[in-house]
Amino acid sequence: MSFSTVLSASVQGLKVEFVHVEADVSNGLPAFHMVGYLSSEVKEAAERVQTAIRNSGLDYPAKKTVINLSPATMRKRGAAFDLPIAVAILVSLGLIPEENVKNALVIGELSLDGCLQKVPGILPVIMEARAAGIPVCVVPKANAPEGALVEGVAVLGVRNLHEVISFLSGEVRLEPEPYPKHKQGEPVQKFLDYSEIQGQENVKRAAEVAVAGGHNLLLVGPPGSGKTMAARRIPGILPPMTLEESMEITKIYSIMGLLDKEAPLIRQRPFRSVHHTATKAALIGGGLVPSPGEISLAHGGVLFLDELPEFQKAVLEVLRQPLEEHQIHIARTHGNYVFPANFILIAAMNPCPCGCYPDFERCTCTPGQIQQYLSKISQPFLSRIDICVEAPKVEFEALLRKRKEESSAEIRRRVCDAREIQNRRYTGTGIVSNAMLGVKELEVYCRLGKAENRLMEQAFTSLRLTARTYHKILKVARTIADLDGQDRIAVKHIKEAIGYRTMDKKYWGR
Repeated sequence: MSFSTVLSASVQGLKVEFVHVEADVSNGLPAFHMVGYLSSEVKEAAERVQTAIRNSGLDYPAKKTVINLSPATMRKRGAAFDLPIAVAILVSLGLIPEENVKNALVIGELSLDGCLQKVPGILPVIMEARAAGIPVCVVPKANAPEGALVEGVAVLGVRNLHEVISFLSGEVRLEPEPYPKHKQGEPVQKFLDYSEIQGQENVKRAAEVAVAGGHNLLLVGPPGSGKTMAARRIPGILPPMTLEESMEITKIYSIMGLLDKEAPLIRQRPFRSVHHTATKAALIGGGLVPSPGEISLAHGGVLFLDELPEFQKAVLEVLRQPLEEHQIHIARTHGNYVFPANFILIAAMNPCPCGCYPDFERCTCTPGQIQQYLSKISQPFLSRIDICVEAPKVEFEALLRKRKEESSAEIRRRVCDAREIQNRRYTGTGIVSNAMLGVKELEVYCRLGKAENRLMEQAFTSLRLTARTYHKILKVARTIADLDGQDRIAVKHIKEAIGYRTMDKKYWGR
């Protein structure tokens, strides 16, 4: 047989597109042609494949070889087509029976000696194969534990081309990769603990409320007040993930090639700390074929921005849409891409360039410098922050006190209880936390009594709140009520929520 087809796949953003690798080997002048809208790394597969076949102990005939990657309208990138190209050629040469590759998906990069190299994006490929009813997937051995996370598909890990030929020829039998041990449950991991922070009760409380409801948090205070310390201890109070959430996050990290070979399933919510020199593309994702950025890598977890005003203003402004919609849209000439971005934003900043404002005895900044520094945070961006809290300077007496502080485990228990209440309340709605409530849902789940409505009316007028800020206060109040185990939002819950929106008036005057 001179013509053959082998099924493979390509990752486009977060989507997977199936690719049919067609090979035709016929008599004629010796040549190797590849077509199908290919990038340079795919075209280079010609040399890798021919050399790998020869080094696997097979003779490559002096014939005309034409390779087509279909559909031709989709740009093909990466080196993952090496193995399916090699298999298609061997089927055309009659070395592998055609019927043995009909119900299999093949993917992998070849070395010149015929060994298979790890490729990114195996998990979403296997998930798409399962959805399409493909029973067998042949992948590099290094990718097999990752692929085995998907149930219902036989994932066969192979080390080299010779092993692939032996299996597809029926000479040897390969056992599917077993499901990774400890696939479910939480990992045993040591986190920084809140019991190590003396004082700063208001900051700890704000962090608890933020995590319990999925709210964005801004910490403002002088250098050394413990803002970064408090933020870096948030992973210790994050609620556990479901298996579905773990798979969704693992899928993103698989595409980026960031999975651990030994433990591919991500079972701990991500905590991404981004340096202030990050670009827009690094934050939201980008490239000719966009890949996920930091906000997508923080999906389901926390994105931490330290020294917030040091970020370029244009970089911060691109966060406005994903903070509202919990996803990011990236448009390119050849397609539109959507990446998930449902994260908790934790930001920390000094109140002025020197960090001492409003302590006028120590602050060396002029009013103009302070205003210029604070104006880097725009009002539209600030309005998307649910909780703003001040981290005061730590006094010497607080450092000497050796009282036992509340541990992260205790805080986490309350957070998990509040999240469980929300899970029961929003079953079947697609909402996972109070922060995701829309205007219509607020009318249902955040009903206020007469006293609570009067208080909100007073706050709206005196603080000159926007409609967005008003809704943010209701969401935070709903979370505080959940932490108290209360079905209805009370006056005390409203008061605490309003208190988290007064600090921006102090510093920004708006």
